[in-house]
Amino acid sequence: MTDPLTHGTVAAELVDTLRERGLTVAVAESLTGGLLSATIAGVPGASDVLRGGVVVYATDLKSQLGGVDPGVLAAEGPVSANTARQLAIGAARNLNADWGVSLTGVAGPDPQDGHAPGTVFCGFARRRALSDELDSREWELHGDRWEIRLTSARRALEELLARVRRDGGRR
Repeated sequence: MTDPLTHGTVAAELVDTLRERGLTVAVAESLTGGLLSATIAGVPGASDVLRGGVVVYATDLKSQLGGVDPGVLAAEGPVSANTARQLAIGAARNLNADWGVSLTGVAGPDPQDGHAPGTVFCGFARRRALSDELDSREWELHGDRWEIRLTSARRALEELLARVRRDGGRR
């Protein structure tokens, strides 16, 4: 049976690419509830590159465990680009990884904090010796809860793979 998250081999390609470059990744997830890290962990050899992950479903845990500034949560909420970026760098720093990736958003069926179901923010962090690089993407996805969560994890894998391929290597 084909894994619907990997669209064939995206997770395996990510693990292989990280391994070839001597890089590691850590994950912070909210709306996907561990789906992204479980997908990476499902690839044979993932233990060489996956440092770990944290599921921060509750808003207070985004600060306590995810490293998000409480002021950002108060001003922008748990579903925002800044929250996603801070989750990504928090995961990378707290789990001592070269890359951090995060997902936060609204899977539905109801809106949350003024955001419609399908609003997703994916954060990316690349730790460097002199300064960290942070970025995020916003997606407006469609479907039921499962489809939104599945698509979020798949897109995060695809985007992270593309970024790692463009990256020069070690810290």
